[in-house]
Amino acid sequence: MKYLIKDTTREEREWIVKNGLGCDANECENCSACGLYGAGNMLEVYGPYIEGLKELSEINAEFRGGSVK
Repeated sequence: MKYLIKDTTREEREWIVKNGLGCDANECENCSACGLYGAGNMLEVYGPYIEGLKELSEINAEFRGGSVK
């Protein structure tokens, strides 16, 4: 499967994020890591990818670097 913005639609990117993280838009029962690391709602964190503004790799690097709020 392709993950780059240029190769996906908005709907596909939203599915990629939700499926990849096991996230539900309203609940976060699957891992609780978001709250543990203070990242908040992962759908908000990955919103720039879903909207086609940043690649997954950029967001993941920011998350690992502590610059995602």
